[in-house]
Amino acid sequence: MLSAVERKIEQFVADLDDQYVSSLYAKLPEGKRLRAKLILKIAGSGLSVVKTAAIVEMIHAASLLHDDVIDDAHMRRSKPSLNAIYGNKTAIMFGDILYSKGFFELNNISADVAKIISNAVTQLSLGELQDVSLSKAFNDDKEAYLKMIYQKTASLIEASAGAAAILAGKPKEAYMVYGRNLGLAFQMIDDILDITSDSATLGKPALHDFAEGKTTLPYIYLHEALEMQERQKLHSLHGRVLAEKEQAWVLEQMQKHLIIEKSYGQAKKLIDEAIELMQVRGEKALSDIAKEMIERDF
Repeated sequence: MLSAVERKIEQFVADLDDQYVSSLYAKLPEGKRLRAKLILKIAGSGLSVVKTAAIVEMIHAASLLHDDVIDDAHMRRSKPSLNAIYGNKTAIMFGDILYSKGFFELNNISADVAKIISNAVTQLSLGELQDVSLSKAFNDDKEAYLKMIYQKTASLIEASAGAAAILAGKPKEAYMVYGRNLGLAFQMIDDILDITSDSATLGKPALHDFAEGKTTLPYIYLHEALEMQERQKLHSLHGRVLAEKEQAWVLEQMQKHLIIEKSYGQAKKLIDEAIELMQVRGEKALSDIAKEMIERDF
């Protein structure tokens, strides 16, 4: 049923009656559609469900457009980002158009669904702002990191699961916990892959996050494991493109202190809790999605 979601997004974009906007949408790299998959698995394939899935994916696409501008990212899923092709102003305005159209269409679903998704977009924006703030210096506060990734990434996945549960007449609380855990683990795995995957697989340079000033979970754990002098060295490397020797040192320290394993363990714990929640409810498909999350390599 993902094809129905794709068609609905195309219809929403076509409703704008703007050829330039349609051409911009055609240039967007194809995503994983995780949020749409969750909504369909939880609530089925009725028209309101497909519309909700399409709206959430439009909102997610808008957030990525803004994210790429903020991060000055020129690649998205191994392809040139929209801001790299058309400039920041076009990318920002196109993101605003997708946000606005998404909110307009939310009014045709239900008040409860609209509230849960619009609240998540507020959280997402707060998380993006916090991400920028935390990137100004090396952040060794794990709780600040967790709050930021909840707002920036997990909140919309949590809301997707909750909205789908409302549409399906299921208890939204359990599904929102599932979505929250899934979202947190998703971002943690992304942060790990930035360190462990090669540039070709990622579609961006390895250790890109650290060069961009992002202190993700592995770097926080590494900070905790290092002696004072080594901590100072780690901090001195923060926020800049690393030379080969510097990259090698970071990776050696990660390996020495089993940082990737520890970070992966944190993500797996969240996924195990999510799987258990869904298994109790007989939601095998949702358990499978959670398992795929922890086993992915891109």
